[in-house]
Amino acid sequence: MKKGASRTRCSRAKAHRVPGGVDEYLASVSEPARSTLNEVRRVIRSVVPADVTEVISYRIPAFKHGRIVVWYAAFSDHCSLFPTASVIARFKEELRGYTISKGTIQFAVDKPLPVALLKKVIKARLAEMD
Repeated sequence: MKKGASRTRCSRAKAHRVPGGVDEYLASVSEPARSTLNEVRRVIRSVVPADVTEVISYRIPAFKHGRIVVWYAAFSDHCSLFPTASVIARFKEELRGYTISKGTIQFAVDKPLPVALLKKVIKARLAEMD
């Protein structure tokens, strides 16, 4: 029986292979989540320094400036932004109406976070990193 479980695990690993880059990750996301994540990506890019790089970390897109600034991803019934627990705690009141946990902000697949709020979150994360 262990053999069967092992094969299943290997099959799952192949099914969840790491994307080659952010563009490949986004291409694999179905609509409307893809458009939502592209908007999130655009807004983040407008706030971060020019030398920030985009990477895949933990199999999802992230922006990196020495260390990870923020991750974002699509799931079956929501999208998420991962700006760290301390940043989420700072904006807890403004995030009412969204599902939040220690390190995650969840929002609808067809509705990104408001641009002004997303920019404030990213700027707070960058300030925290300095």
